[in-house]
Amino acid sequence: MVSTFPNPASVDLSRIRLSIRSLQPQLVEWRRRLHQQPELGFQEKLTAEFVSQKLQEWGIEHQTGIAHTGIVATIQGNKLPDSRLPTPQVLAIRADMDALPIQELNEVPYKSQHDGVMHACGHDGHTAIALGTAYYLQQHRQDFSGVVKIIFQPAEESPGGAKPMIEAGVLRNPDVDAIIGLHLWNNLPLGTVGVRAGALMAAVECFNCTILGKGGHGALPHQTVDSVVVAAQIVNALQTIVARNVNPIDSAVVTVGELHAGTKRNVIADTARMSATVRYFNPSLKGFFNQRVEQIIAGICQSHGANYDLEYWSLYPPVINDIKIAELVRSVAEEVVETPLGIVPECQTMAAEDMSFFLEEVPGCYFFLGSANPAKDLAYPHHHPRFDFDETALAMGVEIFIRCVEKHFVSCH
Repeated sequence: MVSTFPNPASVDLSRIRLSIRSLQPQLVEWRRRLHQQPELGFQEKLTAEFVSQKLQEWGIEHQTGIAHTGIVATIQGNKLPDSRLPTPQVLAIRADMDALPIQELNEVPYKSQHDGVMHACGHDGHTAIALGTAYYLQQHRQDFSGVVKIIFQPAEESPGGAKPMIEAGVLRNPDVDAIIGLHLWNNLPLGTVGVRAGALMAAVECFNCTILGKGGHGALPHQTVDSVVVAAQIVNALQTIVARNVNPIDSAVVTVGELHAGTKRNVIADTARMSATVRYFNPSLKGFFNQRVEQIIAGICQSHGANYDLEYWSLYPPVINDIKIAELVRSVAEEVVETPLGIVPECQTMAAEDMSFFLEEVPGCYFFLGSANPAKDLAYPHHHPRFDFDETALAMGVEIFIRCVEKHFVSCH
């Protein structure tokens, strides 16, 4: 996908205001410090301490310890509000902070110092961008009249920090009217922005299933219930859900990622275990896959005389962007990146994100900020042990967030 776009070396940075471009060395320094000290979900103590230290240093009011390690900063604009509005508008900006259980293979000065843990998805960059946005807004409070809440969220990768932060009240007191967030995206090159109204990222549901057969000798299959044969038929039949039960207009996928059975070639296994994920965009499909998966498993097991144990759960709903806020982000992105190639409207992915929980509560927009640069060997995919991104994207992210704040409060008036 990256190769279909212009060379990132041609990116025009003159559209980023000088005061933000001057922040770039700090953004890089913060990002690299965070990269060296990655922490898993709900364990982001060093990260939270660093964020809190910076916010305190800049005199920004904030709360810590939300959903274990989450932080919410509140910045009040000093510009006189429109007297016709009963209360100031509140815009939230969300950034995730957690890393992944991956051993980093990059040989860079800022390589992870925590064995087996790595920022392999860009969350260190998200946190640095959010810090830069907070710093700029605090220094330019005269330029906006509303309230900006910056949410530093733990545990996006798993088990999910958005929902407990919402339950802790981060969208209240004052109540958030809209929310935006970004993801540095190595599926797009530097100098591009992926933004669209409607579904951007998929819902993800998971299941584990154990097929309970009857083991025996490979030469005497008539004395057994072969769990491997049953499991194989189930894996194939599950693919018919998308092929024959889902409207072809609605994208969905069922992936069996694990299948374990047997200990020896001439022994028929009495059990087979599989683990799978289900992904879809259309919220109306919620609950459908759960029912259909069990119907298929139950039917095939019954036909073979096997039993089963099924565990099915929903992880994240789909990321659904509000039309109005998505248009705000798109209009801002057009001011920052070169158009029309710089804006990528059809950028959906079956990956999932718990930003979706925030978007279920308030209108908002989640978007992708291109960060790949093959010329610098910075194009490895997310969750790869050599993942890294072009740090020029950091200043671009701050510029987009700041313009969204400025434009949102003007449009609200």
